[in-house]
Amino acid sequence: MPLEVGEVLRERYRIAQFISRGGMGSIYLADDLRLQGRQCAVKEVRLDPSLSQETLDQTRAQFLREATVLARLDHTNLPKVSDFFSEEHSDYLVMDYIPGEDLRSLMMAARQRGEFLREEEVLLWASQIGDALHYLHSQDPPILHRDVKPSNIKLTPNGVVKLVDFGLVKILAAQEDTVTIVQGRGTALYTPLEQYGGDTGHTDARSDVYAFGATLYHLLTNTPPIEARERFLNPNSMPAMRELNPEVSSRTERAAIWALNLHPEERPQSIQALQEALLGKLEPNSRNSGRLPSPTLADILSSRAERGLLWLAGSLLLLSLIASIGR
Repeated sequence: MPLEVGEVLRERYRIAQFISRGGMGSIYLADDLRLQGRQCAVKEVRLDPSLSQETLDQTRAQFLREATVLARLDHTNLPKVSDFFSEEHSDYLVMDYIPGEDLRSLMMAARQRGEFLREEEVLLWASQIGDALHYLHSQDPPILHRDVKPSNIKLTPNGVVKLVDFGLVKILAAQEDTVTIVQGRGTALYTPLEQYGGDTGHTDARSDVYAFGATLYHLLTNTPPIEARERFLNPNSMPAMRELNPEVSSRTERAAIWALNLHPEERPQSIQALQEALLGKLEPNSRNSGRLPSPTLADILSSRAERGLLWLAGSLLLLSLIASIGR
């Protein structure tokens, strides 16, 4: 049963409102009774009571270990985890409440108006989310989000975007042993093939790269990406981004499709490499990475800065020719 409005957890968090429910838990808005005026988001993860006591104890110990890791995170584009605890058959994460709308809602509103989100605005958001993912992947051990999607990215009233919902976070331990707060595979539309096996498949930073690319595809085209499993069976099933939205630049399309490669080795090998491709560095610097295809003339002309440089180079060449003829 869902928590009721007015119910108090741990003699501190009074449930004010139900926010959302996913496959792995529910999120509530709560008032912090110790800090007057502070509201927070409480994520409840219910454990299966039919599990053996030993399994329940192991799962709870795992939750507490990983919640401790999340509580140490501190980044502008991530909600701060301020508390965690367990009661009966439920585990709880307490996080900053992030006001504002999620990017899926903004995209759907634009679609209803017959419009697309502006590419410049989406890339500004992408830069911030890329920074948050890079921060997670740079932790020791690395942390994967595993559920990057438009509805898990919120735009705050001051224009900052936050990557929310740590429900499927995966922490990579030594020798690639893995533990997760919640068993799960993410949302199918944004999930790479290697993540379909849950915790039995090998996932790493490139799995978040894929989900990031799928998120960009959706935001810029108003069209959900085709599931990886279907693309594996029908390689040409996903429409090109510029067919759906001709206003998308060639560079952005190439970077997003690069991230959406089915094989991890053919994607950007890091979030940084994808950011470089999106923001103008056409050749990523990371070693042993899949290579972004060589830029076309359309890619060069799609950038205002590069058009300016091209025009300047042409002008200098013309002046040089005039000077030579004058001699």
